[in-house]
Amino acid sequence: MASPFSLSASGALRQPGFLPFLTARLLGVFAQQMQAVVVAWQVYDLTRDPLSLAYVGLAQFLPMLLLLIPAGDLSDRMSRKRILGASWSVAALCAGLLFWLSAQHTTNVHLIYAVLVLFGCSRAFTGPAMQSLLPQIVAREHLAQALATNSMLMRTASIAAPVLGGVLYALGGGELTYGCAMIALVLAVLMLMRVPVLHAMPRTALTGRMWQRFGDGIQFIRSRPIILGTISLDLFAVLLGGVIALLPIYAHEVLKVGPEGLGMLRSAMAIGEVATGLWLSARPVRRHVGRVMFAAVAVFGLANLVFALSTWFWLSIAALMLAGAADMVSVYIRSALVQFSTPDTMRGRVNAVNMLFIGSSNELGEFRAGSSAALLGAVPAAIAGSLCTLAVVGGWMTWFKPLRDVDRLEDAARISGAPENQA
Repeated sequence: MASPFSLSASGALRQPGFLPFLTARLLGVFAQQMQAVVVAWQVYDLTRDPLSLAYVGLAQFLPMLLLLIPAGDLSDRMSRKRILGASWSVAALCAGLLFWLSAQHTTNVHLIYAVLVLFGCSRAFTGPAMQSLLPQIVAREHLAQALATNSMLMRTASIAAPVLGGVLYALGGGELTYGCAMIALVLAVLMLMRVPVLHAMPRTALTGRMWQRFGDGIQFIRSRPIILGTISLDLFAVLLGGVIALLPIYAHEVLKVGPEGLGMLRSAMAIGEVATGLWLSARPVRRHVGRVMFAAVAVFGLANLVFALSTWFWLSIAALMLAGAADMVSVYIRSALVQFSTPDTMRGRVNAVNMLFIGSSNELGEFRAGSSAALLGAVPAAIAGSLCTLAVVGGWMTWFKPLRDVDRLEDAARISGAPENQA
């Protein structure tokens, strides 16, 4: 009997709600990425202060960080589809406010920061609801293909959307870009209304206070080596081994390729991710998924080590493409394992914790890379980070043996103790 994971990606696309969900999410990603490009440009144009760009990120990150816990709890108690629609509606309101401020030619940057704080609040509820909704839309036997297809398309959108945002800004300024973003988010909400939720488990009343319920989620993660190992592996691999923050230094001082070369370096990893995502959407990993995931993280570390040592531009490009390909394999398996290992009633809280870890790894990883480069120099910092990633792989393979030994994705529910009909 053929494995269900041998089906092509068209199996997931034939699920009644998957295509409208993908369309809605693509519209949301395009809107938010276009908005991010333009708002950063406008704020810097108003202030000419590099620190103002840090405040742009901080205004969005802090409310998201503070609200992720209640957002995850709410996602386990209410309709995730309604929460996502409401959060996108607030994001559309933010785009409309930015459109109005741009049309008024405001020079008060604090008003823009205030809108971004509201936008950060909406993002806090978008994340857990959206990550937890897909398993309620797609049948379990098609979930692996759906996750791979979703990851690949979102990565493609994150590459294309900033370019489109720049083009729209050049054609019509902030008004045109923010207006298009607002329309895209409204269309995303309308498209989401057409998504049938066919595989949701009946919601049960959750007892206790919010912090107690979230504590139950933390305890659930701690008691499942597959989930704890998967989430913590992502945290430490990216925190210790990422080189993205060092690319400007490498382009200027090591490879001597200028801003054009920097653009190619930044695109190289994304190209590897998209190409691998296309492959995985048609041919998901079916066996030995635990070992494949660890191997992918090890390849990520080795590719970053090659980049750290390289003084040849095209070798550096190839190393970053390989790192991106390995990262896509790892992300795909990690996200699938978390979904398969978590019962539907716990997914909101688990995905909120996962987002906290991912956010921490990205933000703190850039700080770690920059501070290490300031202390040791860019090349030693990149080498040390790559070696730490390889050490993490070795340590996690020893400490999280159940994760290492997972054979098929559908085995994760049984090993973790999650009821299979909820996974």
